[in-house]
Amino acid sequence: MATKRSLAADETLPTLTRPRRAVLDFGPSLNDRVLAGRRVVEAEIAALQSLVSKLDLQFAKAVETILACKGRLVVSGMGKPGFVAQKISATFASTGTPSLYLHPAEALHGDLGRITKRDVVLLLSNSGRTEEMIRLMDPIARIGAKTILMTGDIDSPLAERADLVLDIGKVEEACPLGLAPTASSTVLLVLGDALAMAVMESREFGPEDWALYHPGGALGTRVLRVREVMRTGENNPIVRQDEPLSRAVAVMTQTPGRPGATNVVDKRGRLVGIFTDGDLRRLFEKSEADPDRPVGEVMGRDPTTVEENMLVGEAAKILRDRHVDQVPVVDSRGRLVGLLDVQDLLDLRVL
Repeated sequence: MATKRSLAADETLPTLTRPRRAVLDFGPSLNDRVLAGRRVVEAEIAALQSLVSKLDLQFAKAVETILACKGRLVVSGMGKPGFVAQKISATFASTGTPSLYLHPAEALHGDLGRITKRDVVLLLSNSGRTEEMIRLMDPIARIGAKTILMTGDIDSPLAERADLVLDIGKVEEACPLGLAPTASSTVLLVLGDALAMAVMESREFGPEDWALYHPGGALGTRVLRVREVMRTGENNPIVRQDEPLSRAVAVMTQTPGRPGATNVVDKRGRLVGIFTDGDLRRLFEKSEADPDRPVGEVMGRDPTTVEENMLVGEAAKILRDRHVDQVPVVDSRGRLVGLLDVQDLLDLRVL
């Protein structure tokens, strides 16, 4: 059993010291992170400003080559430029130029069969030395398709073999290491957009063309024509101005879709007014809702109309600005052809 030892006369207790607190390093401040982000944005803006002066006659020739293409625009790139190539291809396809994306590695294993001699191949490579893409050049030449290259090195192997070269210049990446494709990817993307928009403008691609390729979503519905969404035939409520109010109410409620309004015409079928459920409600409030009263006496005269070839987006603005829920639709000669109801616009998510 251990026994306690007594301290000698000259013996002292050991000195106790507190451990040092560790100095915590929290790294960059919030402000530092904001500045880092701004440096990236500024670097990419500078790269784009430099691109402006790079657009020359080669760009014009590339536009003409794509316009003259009898087949498809095939867009290809490896790595980050490959993702940019997919977006560029999608932009061309949605604006009137048939296009597809081709992965260069897959192309070397059979997908070259997607290319024909009628096609134009748009290649993206900042270095111009991507091995998989270099290996594509001879087979593409044998197929007979023309090639356009977007690159930062006009003396590269790819540039030497391409039919047309679009120079983006030496782009300083926004990456702190100067390695990750950042500014160069942005420049390639913007140059692709510039090509697509120049081709689109040359094709005189208009709202109707846009609607053809974009039938879904808010963008597509806004470029539809009124004639495509208006109520016609048995869905278009019509009464003569000499018919009783009761007849107008019946038409408003029994017409398919229950529009809550009816166009009013004269004996010749010419539009003279419109009667709505709001008009009916006001008549009841004034105790003037006589069912035998001619609707022509209580209808809204000189109603707001929209033309059948008007864009749905423009018509929606008219309804919104005039605070009305229904408007008669007329043709170019002013003849009644239908009714545009706010509910139909809401279903299309235009309003």
